[in-house]
Amino acid sequence: MSTEPEPASKDTTDAVDPGPETPGTAPAPAPDAGDADGTAAPDTGDAGETAAPDSASADGTAAPDSAGAGETAAQVSEGEAELAAQRVERERIERRKAEKQGPIDAGGKLSGTAADLLAAVRAVESGEKPAAAVFGTPEPARRPAPEPVRRPRPEAAEPTGAAGAGPVGPAPRTMESVRRVLAEGGAPEALAPRTAALLGEGAEDALRADPWQLLRVATVRPEQADGFARALLGAECGPDDERRGRAVTVWLLEQAALAGHTALELPRLTATLAQRGVPDPDAAVQSTLAEGEALAFQDALDEPGARPGPPADGPEGTGGEDAGGAEGEERPVRVLIGLERYALAEESLADGLARLVNSAPKQDGSAADWEQAAASAPGSAADLIRAVAGHGLVLHTGGEASLAEPVALLRAAHALGLRAWAAAPGPLGRDRFAALLGGPPSDPDASGPAASGPDASAAVTVTGLLTGTEGPGRDADGALDLDLLVVVDAPQLDVEAGALLAESLPDGARLVLAGDPAVLWSVGPGRVFADLLAARVCPQIASRRPDPGPLGELVSGIGIGELGQVEAPGKEIVIVPVRDAGEAVHRTVQLVADSVPRAIGVPAEETQVITPGHGGAAGTRALNAALKERLNPGPGRFGGFDPGDRVVHTPAPGRVLPGRVVKADAEGLHLSCTGGTVIVPRDRVDGSVRHGWALTAHQALGGRWPAVVVVLPGDAVQALSRPWIYTAFGRAARHLSVVHGVDQALPRAVAEIPAKPRTTRLPVLLAPQVPVTG
Repeated sequence: MSTEPEPASKDTTDAVDPGPETPGTAPAPAPDAGDADGTAAPDTGDAGETAAPDSASADGTAAPDSAGAGETAAQVSEGEAELAAQRVERERIERRKAEKQGPIDAGGKLSGTAADLLAAVRAVESGEKPAAAVFGTPEPARRPAPEPVRRPRPEAAEPTGAAGAGPVGPAPRTMESVRRVLAEGGAPEALAPRTAALLGEGAEDALRADPWQLLRVATVRPEQADGFARALLGAECGPDDERRGRAVTVWLLEQAALAGHTALELPRLTATLAQRGVPDPDAAVQSTLAEGEALAFQDALDEPGARPGPPADGPEGTGGEDAGGAEGEERPVRVLIGLERYALAEESLADGLARLVNSAPKQDGSAADWEQAAASAPGSAADLIRAVAGHGLVLHTGGEASLAEPVALLRAAHALGLRAWAAAPGPLGRDRFAALLGGPPSDPDASGPAASGPDASAAVTVTGLLTGTEGPGRDADGALDLDLLVVVDAPQLDVEAGALLAESLPDGARLVLAGDPAVLWSVGPGRVFADLLAARVCPQIASRRPDPGPLGELVSGIGIGELGQVEAPGKEIVIVPVRDAGEAVHRTVQLVADSVPRAIGVPAEETQVITPGHGGAAGTRALNAALKERLNPGPGRFGGFDPGDRVVHTPAPGRVLPGRVVKADAEGLHLSCTGGTVIVPRDRVDGSVRHGWALTAHQALGGRWPAVVVVLPGDAVQALSRPWIYTAFGRAARHLSVVHGVDQALPRAVAEIPAKPRTTRLPVLLAPQVPVTG
C-alpha cells in the first residue's frame, strides 16, 4: 500500500472527543437534571447494547411524524405510500393478536398467565424444579403457517397539507393541550408535535394519567420521564410505581430493537431493570405482559440458532436416558421477552419463508430449458440457475463481483418467460444493480431488445416494490405480480421488511436472497440473511467469482480476519497517518478537494467520505462542515443548506436517499434525489436532512463510489469491528484512502472483533416447519 505524498507524522495524541455519536437519539432538552446542554446520550445499558455508531438515520433518530417526505405533486409520495402499507400491517398485527388470545403451542407465546410464567422461570433458576417439569417438552409441531396476507396496491394518499408535505399533523387544540401539560411537567415544548402524533387526541389525559408515557417519544430517556412524572404527580410519584416499571420495560425492549435484537432473554431484562432502579423487575415484566405490550416465549436451547443442549426424544420428553444424556438430565430452555411488533413480524417471516420452501415453484419451462440456461452461464452462475429451477428459496453469497451471477439469473429467467424482478433495500443498491443490467439507472422507460433480457427498469427498491410505486404492482389477489424476485444486498433486510416481502409473494414464486455475509447487518432488528444461512433450510450457492485488483485482495483478506500488506502500484490504496482529529479533518478535505482529483483523476463529486459516527471532532458533522466550506461555501440560509449542497435525506428510520439541494422556498427544501424531486417541509429539515459529503458506513451500505476516503480518528476505536471496516473499505471501486489515526486498533479490530451478537428467533421458528438441508 502506498502513502499519500507529504504524510503527517504517525504519532498520535489523546482523543479530543469522547467518541462517535451513538444512534437512536438526538439532542433534546431534558425535563429534569441532564447534561449541561440538555442533551442525553443513548443508553449503554445491558439491555440490548445500543445501536452501532453508524446508524443509517440522518440524525440518529427519526421522529414518528417524519416518515412522509413530499415528492412531486404528480404522484403519490413515497412516504405516504409507505404509511398506507404500514396501516395495513397494523391491521394484520391486530388480527394476529386476536388469534393469540387462546393457549399457544410450545415454541410460541407461553400459555397461562404472566405471573405463572415468572413463577415457573424463578423455580427453574433457583433449582426448585427441573426445566422439563415446569415447562414440559415443546410439542413437535407448531400451528400451521397462515395464508399470506394480501395487500392491495396503494391507490390514493391520505389528505395532505401543503403540497408534498405529507399527512396532516395533530389538530391545533391537541397541540395546545400537549404543550400545556408538557410545560406543567417541565418538559421542552419541542416534544409536543411528536407526543401529540404518538398519543393522539387524548394525549393530555393520557399523560396526566400516566406521565411515563412520555418515555414512548423518541429521544426521551428514563431519567427525563421520571422528572416529568415527579412534576405532575408530586408525592404520589415513586420508583415502585407500576406505570414506571412497565414504561421502563418497554423502553429497554425498544433500545434492544435499536441494537438489532428482536427479543431479550428474561434474566438479562430483569437484571437491567434492576440497574434502572426498578425495585421489583419481575413484577414490572409481569405487568408489561399482562397489558399486552410485550410477549413471552420459550425456546429449547438445542434447536437451531440457540445454545446447544441435550436432545429430548420420546413422547413425554422428561429427560432420563431417552433424552440423549445422563439419567435425570433435563432439556434446557430459554425464556425470551419481545415487543409484539417484532415478535409477530419474525413469526410472519418464518411462516412466509416456510411456505416458499415447502411449496413447489411454478413450472415455467421444462427441466431441459433450465439446464440449457445453466449450461450457457459461466461458473457458479450455472449453480445458481440450477438451484432456482427447483426451489422456492435460494441464498446466494459473494462479494461485489458476484452480482454478475444474479444478473445472469434474471436474463435466463426472462428468456424462459418468467416475470423476474430485482429489489434492493435502498436506492444506492438498486442503481448499482441497475447499471449491471444495462440502461440508465432508475429510468422506468428504459427498454431494450428482448434478446438482451431485463433492463435497468427491472431493478427496484424494496419499499417501492411493497408500496406499489415501483415494480410490477399486485395481482387480483393482492400478491406481487411476479414469478421470481432477487433481493440484492440481502443482509440489510430487517425482520419487518422481510416479513412483508415473504407474505407478498404469490404461491409458486421463487425468492433469491443475495448478498455479502461479511458486511454490516440491517439497521432494523433481526439478522435475516445470517439466520437463514445458519438455519440451512434451503440451497446456498457461494460465488466463486473473486473481487479483482488490489482493493478486492484487501477487502477479501479483511473478510477472513486478516489485514495484510497489498501491492498497489496504481495508488489504488493510500494510507494517510494523522495525529489527532483536527488533522484528520484537514487531511480529508485536502484529499477530496485536491489530491484524489489530481493524482487519481476522480472528481470531488464522485468521492465519498466514510467515518464511524455523526458526533466527535471528526464525525460526519465536523467533516461535512469542513467539506461544505471548501466545496460549496454559502450562507446556509435554509437550515444550513444552500443550492448545490450534497445531502442525504432520511424519510423514515433506516432509509437513506442521497441527493443535492436544488432550492428552498415556502414549501420547504427541494432536493434532487435518486428517482425524482423531493420536497422536505421546513419543520422536518432539521430531523431528516444532513449534508452528504461524509456518511457513516451504514448510510453508505449498498453504494459504490470511484473513490472513497475512510476517516479513522483516534476516538473511533470503540466503534471499529471487522464488519464495519469490511463495509467501509468495500465501498471503493477504484481508489481507497485511509486517514489513519487509530494505530494498532485497526488490525486488532479486523482480527478480533466480529459482529455484535443479536438475539433473534428466526432459526427456532423455522425448525419445526422446514427440514434442515445438507
